[in-house]
Amino acid sequence: MSLFAPLESLIAPPPPVPRVSFLSAQPYAHRGLHGNGIVENSMAAFQSAIAAGHGIELDVQCSMDGQAFVFHDSRFDRLTDVQGAIAETKAADVAAIRLSGTNETIPLLTDVLNMIGGRVPVLIEVKSDQPNENPKCLAVRRALEGYPSKVAVMSFNPDIPRWFHKHATRVVRGLVVTEEGRSGFRGSLERELALALARPDFLAYDVRDLATSTFAARQRKRGLPVLTWTVRTPTDERTAASFSDEIIYEETGPS
Repeated sequence: MSLFAPLESLIAPPPPVPRVSFLSAQPYAHRGLHGNGIVENSMAAFQSAIAAGHGIELDVQCSMDGQAFVFHDSRFDRLTDVQGAIAETKAADVAAIRLSGTNETIPLLTDVLNMIGGRVPVLIEVKSDQPNENPKCLAVRRALEGYPSKVAVMSFNPDIPRWFHKHATRVVRGLVVTEEGRSGFRGSLERELALALARPDFLAYDVRDLATSTFAARQRKRGLPVLTWTVRTPTDERTAASFSDEIIYEETGPS
């Protein structure tokens, strides 16, 4: 029994089941269903996931002027022919940048949500690489205004779900967790502090840690759904089946 266990239900109470039941109804395609010429976090990747009947996990960065774009990296270099940081680029210029090898541009979060239209659940990972992420949280909240249902935000940074807990209580919020490089008492303390700050409705857990994580098992037992990322192999699938409520998978999908 962890020293922290008696406090966890006080600092991060489990959510009502109806609030989070959609999370475990289907697998999620990591950055959309991409590969074989389809680029991650593209409209084509999201359309492929919808066609498969799967949920969508996507990433959000913000432009210099506070517009939420669906893009994983803080810089354009890996996925486009442009160099530079998205946070140092105006929205109009971000929107004109093409994803490498495609005719698609980097999509606005609002455009992606309009295309999905509630047909499948969406997990929005808010990337965190700035000292103050409040503007990014606000941009995501604005994009979600009027969105029908079955959507959640999540982040490694506990300040982001904490912001949604304070300023957008209707939005389901999650804490993304890895135990890599965070072992022993110090790692346990970091996870407990993150839990207390975030007050999440669910966890998204590194599949590499899942089978041996007493923290993940304890949160799941007391009522927090546990999703797991990134599931790529049959071994990962077996681990996920035993220790999680649903998978976030890469490219090939669940067997």
